[in-house]
Amino acid sequence: MEIRDVVIIGGGAAGLMCGRVAGRRGRSVLILDHARKPAEKIRISGGGRCNFTNLHSSPAAFLSTNRHFCKSAFARYTQDDFVQLVTQHQIAFHEKKLGQLFCDDSAQQIIDMLLDECCDAGAELRLNTGVQRVEANLDGYLVTTDNGAISCQSLVIATGGLSIPKIGATRFGYDIARQFGLKVTAVKPALVPLTFQADFLARCKALSGLSVDAEVQHGKTMFREGLLFTHRGLSGPSILQISSYWDEGTDIRINLLPDIDAAAWLTERKTQTPRQEVLTALGECLPRRLAADILDEMVISGRLADQPNTALARVGGRINRWQVTPSGTEGYRTAEVTLGGVDVGELSARTMEARSQPGLFFIGEVVDVTGHLGGYNFQWAWSSGFVAGEAA
Repeated sequence: MEIRDVVIIGGGAAGLMCGRVAGRRGRSVLILDHARKPAEKIRISGGGRCNFTNLHSSPAAFLSTNRHFCKSAFARYTQDDFVQLVTQHQIAFHEKKLGQLFCDDSAQQIIDMLLDECCDAGAELRLNTGVQRVEANLDGYLVTTDNGAISCQSLVIATGGLSIPKIGATRFGYDIARQFGLKVTAVKPALVPLTFQADFLARCKALSGLSVDAEVQHGKTMFREGLLFTHRGLSGPSILQISSYWDEGTDIRINLLPDIDAAAWLTERKTQTPRQEVLTALGECLPRRLAADILDEMVISGRLADQPNTALARVGGRINRWQVTPSGTEGYRTAEVTLGGVDVGELSARTMEARSQPGLFFIGEVVDVTGHLGGYNFQWAWSSGFVAGEAA
């Protein structure tokens, strides 16, 4: 039987960071993953360039049953710390927008950096290795794999959530938590496109590929970023952001012209250029295809002069306060992350160790800490992996 100080199940962002840190402490570390290649989620992220952190990362950008839980990890390993690591490895990067940092070249550079760091720290990565069973024993934990059993003092679960099953996502981490009596909150797809019923979907299909800057709101939560019409519904950064807050059966409100009071603008244009077509006027501030769709939906056509102000007010309300009811989401297949997970009340915020199960740690997406779009979830992986690596 193989004996190790630390076994980490999951060779993704959090697991590799944890292995690097634990190995640098002189611990004998083995990272296990059932995949053929490590860190597939890093490889496909950011269009292949990996949005590896966000300059504005802070607890305010995260959802959890306890919004304060992540503060300790973020205080001990910040976005600046990870940027420093990237810089040390001479990986060129740039800020795209809103503090989002991307590799200039390839996400593979981040993977290679983490693998090099693990190698230098003496942390071994073993791929193509499925875990069949985990048990507590006198020394800590016994991990039974396809290739034999491993005994360890500390066991770290870094298996991620349910998002993007085609790269191997499973419920393994949640099952292990429940096996040892830890609570797991309800989980659902997050940072995911929204879907709609047939009539609304037909309009989305007609506008497929069209993108606008928009404010999207659910309750008191609002995001202003791009909105994209697709043949499956609505997507784009603003929709992905609000999806983490949206609950089935509820509405979202969309402002297609955040900087313009559309009703007042149309009324003013009616005074200034009464002979102008309504579509031509709207086409000055909205994509013409979208303007035409809105007017067709509201059965309005002709010149501005022919429209009563009440009709223009209705058009303005449709543009600035468009209320829609999604029928659902595209699900885990396209979700960037999983909302919910291992209840943070079961874990130490300082070490990520289970309070009731010494030597058992949970890090990364498997934990009920979910960030906004834009590199925040990778920062959670780095920070939670770091603090667990310091303690495991």
